[in-house]
Amino acid sequence: MRHCLTLTPALILCIMLAGPASAQDKGSVNPKPLPPLANPNDPATPAKELFGRKPLPAALPPQPIGFYAHGCIAGAVALPINGPAWQVMRLSRNRNWGHPDLIALLERVAGKAQKSAGWPGLLVGDMSQPRGGPMLTGHASHQIGLDADIWLTPMPNRQLSREEREETSAVMMVRKDRLDIDPNTWTPTHLSVIRGAAQEPQVERIFVNAAIKKALCREAKGDRSWLSKVRPMYGHDYHFHIRMKCPAGSAHCESQPPPNEGEGCSAGDLAYWFSDAVLHPKPPAKPPKPKPPLTMANLPAECRQVLQAP
Repeated sequence: MRHCLTLTPALILCIMLAGPASAQDKGSVNPKPLPPLANPNDPATPAKELFGRKPLPAALPPQPIGFYAHGCIAGAVALPINGPAWQVMRLSRNRNWGHPDLIALLERVAGKAQKSAGWPGLLVGDMSQPRGGPMLTGHASHQIGLDADIWLTPMPNRQLSREEREETSAVMMVRKDRLDIDPNTWTPTHLSVIRGAAQEPQVERIFVNAAIKKALCREAKGDRSWLSKVRPMYGHDYHFHIRMKCPAGSAHCESQPPPNEGEGCSAGDLAYWFSDAVLHPKPPAKPPKPKPPLTMANLPAECRQVLQAP
């Protein structure tokens, strides 16, 4: 998506299909291991097939490598599946890995959700794979251990079973017409949770559905400077996406330009997201050719070491 310059109707549809829509898909209590690749050294092998078969992180110093949608991570750390203010969902995906700074950030944000919003805690969705890299399903980003999805459904005041973590669906926050939040599910506590995350200095961006951005703009009081970090994005109607800045000293991490200083709340800022072309994209007359999957040649050279490390 870093390379997307023109959002045509075909590209809009492509992004919607390639984005986080599958994050709501149910998991499995007994996931089957992926079969071995016939020729993993073939240069044409999709990188997602290689990274998706690594169950543990690379035994290297922590280092995010490349861009959020074009890289990998060395020395990733797992977010514990149970914490004092969080629980990890969809354990079968093995995507609760990230840079140590991301783990610490999520722990702080979860603690804030308890104190400011009164939630028992957060339900954490996809972060990264053990070695990052492209995923077999779902996300285009989440590749360098600096992205995390947080459900907008409060954690219950009990420990979820494995079955519940695989089969429970997050609650939809957006109205059926996609023009605003659903007042039956959205509450002021949701604003508190998102604001607490956005006010963290290490957070670069937070992605939400445009209807959620509209609600935040309408309801935020006092200091509103944090709204500049909250950006509309396709999907993200039942969760929000935290993106961290590159940690200090991460020589191989490609940063994203800081967001504009404005709140992003004017009618002009939001008009595009509520246009008919975005809300109801028409299928293109000629379907676009599928974009070829990333191979190791498309990723930073350092990712080969990450993939091959013990």
